[in-house]
Amino acid sequence: MPWRLTSRQFDQYFSGPGKRHHSTMRKKASQVDTYFAFLEQRYGGEIARRFGVTVRSPVDPFNRPRHRGDFALRIPPSQRAMTEFFAVWRADLVESRKYPVAVRDYVMAKIAYFSGVRAKELCAVKIGDVHWERGHWGRFVVTGKGARGSGPRQREAFLFAEGRELLWWYIENIRGQFCDDASNDAAPLWPSERLPTAVAALNMATASPIRPETFRKALKRASRMYLPGPVDELFPHLLRHACATHNYQNGMPLWDVQRLLGHQWPSTTVGYLASTSADPEHAVLTSTQRAVRRLGIEG
Repeated sequence: MPWRLTSRQFDQYFSGPGKRHHSTMRKKASQVDTYFAFLEQRYGGEIARRFGVTVRSPVDPFNRPRHRGDFALRIPPSQRAMTEFFAVWRADLVESRKYPVAVRDYVMAKIAYFSGVRAKELCAVKIGDVHWERGHWGRFVVTGKGARGSGPRQREAFLFAEGRELLWWYIENIRGQFCDDASNDAAPLWPSERLPTAVAALNMATASPIRPETFRKALKRASRMYLPGPVDELFPHLLRHACATHNYQNGMPLWDVQRLLGHQWPSTTVGYLASTSADPEHAVLTSTQRAVRRLGIEG
């Protein structure tokens, strides 16, 4: 019976053979804990009457993984550092052993910086999802995260002028160098360079899309080589923070930043602006200067 599972048996399960990555352990522990919460709330009374036991989750305070990633302050590189990073990276593309793959990674990173989309959203974009006629510079459709049980939601992501020019160049000159049919609207915008392993998949007209983990590794490797400044590593979500921060610093209203990121609540967007949302020292200097001017006028 599942409700007879003890904390010790739960610990023995994770101590067995196999990979024990912290994210895998956290996910499995959360699923088990949720299942036992469901049993306790829905069927706890019936189980106690029929079997004489009390439903208790084997995930206790001692073996419950802690998720520490949500509480770190993510400070993105400066706008100057990002400009230099992309400039040096692009200049070095001609030296790449796999030029189309290197260009794909570069264009993906820059589009992610312009649009603020998540890695999973960006990797799933198909060629037919790009709508050049939308807005001033074109937009593309992404399938974002769900909220409150609604399931994944589609939204429009923005390219802006530089992103439109870059993506147009990529589709016209680079996308056709991959192994699949680039004229198919169902083909991924960012294809994987690896051929499908299944025999049945070899007859497919479209390639498989790049995986988010592959994009993360490419961005991390490029940032270690080309990114100046105190931030030594980039990952896709930090590009999302950089997009929000730099647009806000350049005068974009909070509402527009919220729409750019696809957030439902402004409070979520404010969390992305933690490094620029307030400057107490600047506020004190400004208020002091106002007081001095007021006293000078009144005197």
